[in-house]
Amino acid sequence: MSLEIVSENRSHGGRQLVVRHASRATSTDMIFSIFVPAQAELGKCAVVWYLSGLTCTHANVTEKGEYRATCAEHGLIFVAPDTSPRGDGVPDAEGYDFGQGAGFYVDATEEPWAANYRMWSYVTEELPALVAGEFPADMDRQGITGHSMGGHGALTVALRNPERFRSVSAFAPIVAPSEVPWGQKALNGYLGDDRAAWRKHDAVALIEDGARLSELLVDVGDADPFIEKELRPELLKAPCAKAGIPLTLRIQPGYDHSYYFISTFMAEHLTWHAERLRRG
Repeated sequence: MSLEIVSENRSHGGRQLVVRHASRATSTDMIFSIFVPAQAELGKCAVVWYLSGLTCTHANVTEKGEYRATCAEHGLIFVAPDTSPRGDGVPDAEGYDFGQGAGFYVDATEEPWAANYRMWSYVTEELPALVAGEFPADMDRQGITGHSMGGHGALTVALRNPERFRSVSAFAPIVAPSEVPWGQKALNGYLGDDRAAWRKHDAVALIEDGARLSELLVDVGDADPFIEKELRPELLKAPCAKAGIPLTLRIQPGYDHSYYFISTFMAEHLTWHAERLRRG
């Protein structure tokens, strides 16, 4: 596959790349960022995927996430895709919570979104195959995390692919999109009104329907303006308890929804992932 290196910078002994490629899944060019630590010069490294939230691109976490020092310490490759297809001819909508910048990590079935908005296939199939083929990534050691809409994506991707991920965490995730305005707008718009289809992209519903994780770490700030209406992290407690999924849900006092919050706890999350991604 043909890759274009948009930028490359040395950081903490490793390489921070921004990469463009033509995507079969979305029928557009896609951009992602990838940090490759110095340890990759000696052998393959574990991979942590980071899925971003509404309005974001790959750049938000790349510029503000403060992950490289911890990835360099533990020898982690860090991959951050975009949140939607973009470009001329790609449908868009009014508002920040639908259309470009708001792909919700689903494969749309409704028009006019179905042709391009195939972010589920992109993040679960196409991009992992590209990373495995082009970078020194140990695909037997993968973890996944994300923020807000991307936290939703991380949870649903992991719940539907439990054999692939050794570790799963999230920052302020939308845990039950079927039950909140952001999720209802996106799922209805991309998938139509069949709520059975929605359940495949709803972490709480997936757990209720039998999907399992080995354990889960979630951080949310108690000053997050979206915690009560859109995120609803407490809805994870009962289904995780019933399913026997160890859940560490931390409500962090004084923190909001921003990258000030994410960057504060990023090192803890990555260290947590690294402990679970060690060889063996």
